[in-house]
Amino acid sequence: MRTPTTVSRTTALLRAAAAAAAVPLLLVACSSNEKAEAKSAEAVTITDQWVKAADGGMSAAFGQLSNGSDQPRTVVSASSPASSRVELHEVVADASGTKTMRPKQGGFVIPAHGKTELRPGGDHIMFMGLTGPLRTGAETPVTLTFEDGSSTTFTAQVRDFSGNQENYAPDHADDAQAPTHGG
Repeated sequence: MRTPTTVSRTTALLRAAAAAAAVPLLLVACSSNEKAEAKSAEAVTITDQWVKAADGGMSAAFGQLSNGSDQPRTVVSASSPASSRVELHEVVADASGTKTMRPKQGGFVIPAHGKTELRPGGDHIMFMGLTGPLRTGAETPVTLTFEDGSSTTFTAQVRDFSGNQENYAPDHADDAQAPTHGG
Protein backbone atom coordinates (compact mmCIF):
# COMPACT_ATOMS: atom_id res chain seq x y z
CA MET A 1 0.00 0.00 0.00
CA ARG A 2 1.27 3.45 -0.87
CA THR A 3 1.43 5.96 1.87
CA PRO A 4 1.90 9.71 1.43
CA THR A 5 5.52 9.26 2.55
CA THR A 6 6.15 6.62 -0.16
CA VAL A 7 4.62 8.87 -2.84
CA SER A 8 6.72 11.83 -1.62
CA ARG A 9 9.92 9.80 -1.71
CA THR A 10 9.12 8.44 -5.17
CA THR A 11 8.26 11.89 -6.46
CA ALA A 12 11.43 13.34 -4.92
CA LEU A 13 13.59 10.61 -6.46
CA LEU A 14 12.00 11.14 -9.90
CA ARG A 15 12.54 14.88 -9.68
CA ALA A 16 16.17 14.39 -8.63
CA ALA A 17 16.76 11.96 -11.49
CA ALA A 18 15.17 14.37 -13.99
CA ALA A 19 17.28 17.23 -12.69
CA ALA A 20 20.45 15.12 -12.88
CA ALA A 21 19.61 14.13 -16.45
CA ALA A 22 19.02 17.77 -17.42
CA VAL A 23 22.39 19.03 -16.15
CA PRO A 24 24.48 17.56 -19.03
CA LEU A 25 21.97 18.90 -21.57
CA LEU A 26 22.19 22.37 -20.05
CA LEU A 27 25.99 22.22 -20.03
CA VAL A 28 26.08 21.19 -23.69
CA ALA A 29 23.60 23.92 -24.63
CA CYS A 30 25.58 26.57 -22.75
CA SER A 31 28.93 25.45 -24.11
CA SER A 32 27.55 25.36 -27.65
CA ASN A 33 26.41 28.97 -27.38
CA GLU A 34 29.71 30.03 -25.85
CA LYS A 35 31.60 28.15 -28.54
CA ALA A 36 29.53 29.80 -31.31
CA GLU A 37 30.00 33.22 -29.75
CA ALA A 38 33.77 32.74 -29.54
CA LYS A 39 34.20 31.76 -33.17
CA SER A 40 33.53 34.85 -35.29
CA ALA A 41 37.03 34.42 -36.69
CA GLU A 42 36.13 30.92 -37.92
CA ALA A 43 32.78 32.00 -39.39
CA VAL A 44 34.20 34.83 -41.51
CA THR A 45 36.43 34.41 -44.56
CA ILE A 46 38.03 37.00 -46.81
CA THR A 47 38.58 36.66 -50.54
CA ASP A 48 40.06 38.87 -53.26
CA GLN A 49 42.11 40.65 -50.61
CA TRP A 50 44.68 43.23 -51.66
CA VAL A 51 46.52 46.34 -50.48
CA LYS A 52 47.30 49.42 -52.56
CA ALA A 53 50.98 49.88 -53.38
CA ALA A 54 52.55 52.96 -51.76
CA ASP A 55 56.05 54.24 -51.05
CA GLY A 56 55.07 55.65 -47.66
CA GLY A 57 52.42 57.54 -45.77
CA MET A 58 49.08 55.79 -46.24
CA SER A 59 47.47 52.89 -48.04
CA ALA A 60 44.35 50.73 -47.70
CA ALA A 61 43.30 47.09 -47.80
CA PHE A 62 40.29 45.73 -49.65
CA GLY A 63 38.51 42.43 -50.23
CA GLN A 64 35.24 40.65 -49.63
CA LEU A 65 34.24 39.44 -46.15
CA SER A 66 31.84 36.47 -46.09
CA ASN A 67 29.98 35.23 -43.02
CA GLY A 68 28.96 31.57 -43.01
CA SER A 69 27.17 31.70 -39.66
CA ASP A 70 23.58 32.26 -38.54
CA GLN A 71 24.54 35.48 -36.72
CA PRO A 72 25.84 38.83 -37.95
CA ARG A 73 29.55 39.27 -37.20
CA THR A 74 31.33 42.59 -36.65
CA VAL A 75 34.96 43.46 -37.34
CA VAL A 76 35.88 46.03 -34.69
CA SER A 77 39.56 46.62 -35.45
CA ALA A 78 42.48 45.65 -37.66
CA SER A 79 46.26 45.66 -37.46
CA SER A 80 49.22 45.01 -39.73
CA PRO A 81 52.99 45.13 -39.33
CA ALA A 82 52.97 47.23 -42.53
CA SER A 83 51.46 50.20 -40.68
CA SER A 84 51.85 51.87 -37.29
CA ARG A 85 48.14 52.72 -37.23
CA VAL A 86 45.28 50.81 -38.85
CA GLU A 87 41.63 51.92 -38.78
CA LEU A 88 38.33 50.75 -40.22
CA HIS A 89 37.07 53.46 -42.59
CA GLU A 90 34.11 54.37 -44.75
CA VAL A 91 33.65 56.91 -47.51
CA VAL A 92 30.44 58.95 -47.46
CA ALA A 93 29.12 61.56 -49.85
CA ASP A 94 27.70 64.86 -48.59
CA ALA A 95 24.74 66.68 -50.17
CA SER A 96 26.98 68.12 -52.91
CA GLY A 97 28.39 64.67 -53.75
CA THR A 98 31.82 65.36 -52.23
CA LYS A 99 33.23 62.14 -50.78
CA THR A 100 34.78 62.19 -47.34
CA MET A 101 36.66 59.38 -45.66
CA ARG A 102 36.15 58.83 -41.93
CA PRO A 103 36.43 56.08 -39.30
CA LYS A 104 33.54 53.60 -39.51
CA GLN A 105 31.58 53.82 -36.27
CA GLY A 106 30.65 50.35 -35.00
CA GLY A 107 33.00 48.56 -37.39
CA PHE A 108 32.18 46.40 -40.40
CA VAL A 109 29.02 44.33 -39.89
CA ILE A 110 28.88 41.17 -41.97
CA PRO A 111 25.27 39.91 -42.11
CA ALA A 112 24.40 36.30 -41.28
CA HIS A 113 25.12 34.20 -44.38
CA GLY A 114 26.02 37.45 -46.14
CA LYS A 115 28.92 39.47 -47.47
CA THR A 116 30.49 42.87 -46.90
CA GLU A 117 32.66 44.36 -49.60
CA LEU A 118 35.74 46.41 -48.75
CA ARG A 119 36.40 48.47 -51.87
CA PRO A 120 37.99 51.69 -53.07
CA GLY A 121 35.54 54.54 -52.51
CA GLY A 122 33.67 52.58 -49.80
CA ASP A 123 34.43 50.66 -46.63
CA HIS A 124 38.12 49.79 -46.34
CA ILE A 125 40.95 49.06 -43.91
CA MET A 126 43.05 52.22 -43.68
CA PHE A 127 46.82 51.99 -43.18
CA MET A 128 48.24 55.21 -41.68
CA GLY A 129 51.94 55.57 -41.03
CA LEU A 130 53.38 52.86 -43.25
CA THR A 131 56.42 51.19 -41.69
CA GLY A 132 58.02 50.80 -45.13
CA PRO A 133 57.15 50.80 -48.82
CA LEU A 134 54.40 48.50 -50.08
CA ARG A 135 55.75 47.27 -53.40
CA THR A 136 53.61 45.76 -56.15
CA GLY A 137 53.71 41.96 -56.00
CA ALA A 138 54.70 41.83 -52.33
CA GLU A 139 52.35 40.52 -49.64
CA THR A 140 51.49 41.78 -46.19
CA PRO A 141 49.58 40.20 -43.29
CA VAL A 142 46.46 41.88 -41.92
CA THR A 143 44.72 40.83 -38.70
CA LEU A 144 41.01 41.43 -38.15
CA THR A 145 39.57 41.44 -34.62
CA PHE A 146 35.88 40.70 -34.05
CA GLU A 147 33.33 41.84 -31.48
CA ASP A 148 33.78 38.61 -29.51
CA GLY A 149 37.56 39.12 -29.20
CA SER A 150 38.48 36.43 -31.71
CA SER A 151 40.79 37.34 -34.58
CA THR A 152 41.96 36.06 -37.92
CA THR A 153 44.99 36.95 -40.01
CA PHE A 154 45.07 36.93 -43.80
CA THR A 155 47.72 37.77 -46.36
CA ALA A 156 46.97 40.49 -48.90
CA GLN A 157 48.82 41.00 -52.16
CA VAL A 158 50.11 44.50 -52.89
CA ARG A 159 48.75 45.92 -56.17
CA ASP A 160 49.00 49.13 -58.17
CA PHE A 161 45.84 51.23 -58.10
CA SER A 162 45.45 54.88 -59.05
CA GLY A 163 42.18 54.91 -57.16
CA ASN A 164 39.49 57.17 -55.97
CA GLN A 165 40.35 60.53 -54.51
CA GLU A 166 38.38 61.80 -51.54
CA ASN A 167 38.62 64.34 -48.76
CA TYR A 168 39.53 63.49 -45.21
CA ALA A 169 37.26 64.07 -42.24
CA PRO A 170 38.57 67.04 -40.18
CA ASP A 171 40.11 64.84 -37.46
CA HIS A 172 42.25 63.09 -40.10
CA ALA A 173 43.54 66.22 -41.83
CA ASP A 174 46.92 65.97 -40.08
CA ASP A 175 47.32 62.39 -41.29
CA ALA A 176 46.41 63.25 -44.87
CA GLN A 177 49.69 63.57 -46.67
CA ALA A 178 47.88 62.78 -49.91
CA PRO A 179 44.66 60.89 -50.45
CA THR A 180 46.22 58.27 -52.70
CA HIS A 181 45.25 55.14 -50.82
CA GLY A 182 42.25 54.51 -53.04
CA GLY A 183 39.79 54.19 -50.15
